[in-house]
Amino acid sequence: MKLVILDRDGVINEDSDDFIKSPAEWIPLPGSAEAIAKLNDAGYKVVVATNQSGVGRGYFSLDTLDAIHEKMCAHIAAAGGELTGIFFCPHAPDEGCDCRKPKAGMIDQITARFSLNNADGVPIVGDSLRDLECGVARGCTPVLVTTGKGQRTLEKGIPESLGSVAVFATLENFVDAFLAAQQD
Repeated sequence: MKLVILDRDGVINEDSDDFIKSPAEWIPLPGSAEAIAKLNDAGYKVVVATNQSGVGRGYFSLDTLDAIHEKMCAHIAAAGGELTGIFFCPHAPDEGCDCRKPKAGMIDQITARFSLNNADGVPIVGDSLRDLECGVARGCTPVLVTTGKGQRTLEKGIPESLGSVAVFATLENFVDAFLAAQQD
């Protein structure tokens, strides 16, 4: 199965230090929906793996999170793309769950859902160190975009323990380079 894993905030949509708490606050990044459509057209399933501790902190409800995801999916569909799954951690940081990135529980959920033996080589695209750490823990290929918190992440430095991390300005830039490399 051809699969790509994306973080949500800062990769597909604008990020906020105050959380995305309503559908009105969900603002797509230019080209992100089209990039997902390009992946779909090339035969890739695209899933989202996102920490949403605003639920656990009481900033918004699961119903509101669902509404945000409905808006996101409708925006992506309007560009001709689709998400095969949305995986999220609703827990607050102090709850100690296994699904909150940088822990790899969401990657385990994804591989179980799609009956994959592992996630070796699956690209995981994020804007924070924890996105990359979570993927690398399960053999994913880490990709950093400098949208969202990505530029700050890059400036702080990428630990050598993550191995080679490709860096792109946007999700669309990554997708274009990734798909071009697949044709070589």
